[in-house]
Amino acid sequence: MSVADVKKSAQERMIKSLETLRADLAKVRTGRAHTGILDHVQVEYYGSPTALTQVANVTLIDARTIGVQPFEKKMAATIEKAIRDADLGLNPSAQGDMIRVPTPPLTEERRKEMVKLVKSEAEDAKIAVRNIRRDANEGMKKLVKDKAISEDDERRGTDEVQKLTDKFIVDIDKMVAEKEKEVLTV
Repeated sequence: MSVADVKKSAQERMIKSLETLRADLAKVRTGRAHTGILDHVQVEYYGSPTALTQVANVTLIDARTIGVQPFEKKMAATIEKAIRDADLGLNPSAQGDMIRVPTPPLTEERRKEMVKLVKSEAEDAKIAVRNIRRDANEGMKKLVKDKAISEDDERRGTDEVQKLTDKFIVDIDKMVAEKEKEVLTV
């Protein structure tokens, strides 16, 4: 293993942390409807929990309404119950074999709660990135101990990992600022 391997591994893990944050932020509700808020809803399908998107077609009907079209008509009541029980503050209603999920406008208090949630997710992502940095630095120290690299190489590698960490922290801050703006926009 070399300094480049340690750095590449750290960068790949940091990219995964960023993608995880992006996915988590997509679940945070804003004032308008988007299908991503139903991504993590689990439906009881023949005795096993299944993702909603695997048992129904999820689309946007208009700016404030999500449409859920079950693949099997008998699943409509189960899907409706799963959405209601998902604790998203949504109240689905069945119309024929289509389930309409209106997204109520967010109150100012709820918007502030969402911003807190976004900041919490961002802090978790930053902690993950810092842990990856720590692991990479420990990997560098181990390489020095095993006499695979010199201390100068370790110092340069540690500096590169720090620059990488700083870049990802800035990326996280940008993502959070965008999401915060999106949540607070009425």
